[in-house]
Amino acid sequence: MDETDILSRIHSLVEEEHKLRDSSEHTDETRSRMNKLEADLDQCWDLLRQRRAKRQYDEDPDEAQPRPEPQVESYLQ
Repeated sequence: MDETDILSRIHSLVEEEHKLRDSSEHTDETRSRMNKLEADLDQCWDLLRQRRAKRQYDEDPDEAQPRPEPQVESYLQ
């Protein structure tokens, strides 16, 4: 997955998140999906940052791997 693919995935996830937040129905299923979207977004942003850091330090960005959700979700903001 290259940066264009990651950015496209981020855009898609954000679009879906906005649609869910704008809807009038906020069921348990909707809230669960929004939580999943947020976690997926965090993983995508993390992967994008990894790729950019590797490129900056003359490493192969293709070696960047998605980190597990629990690891990404525990980062301090």
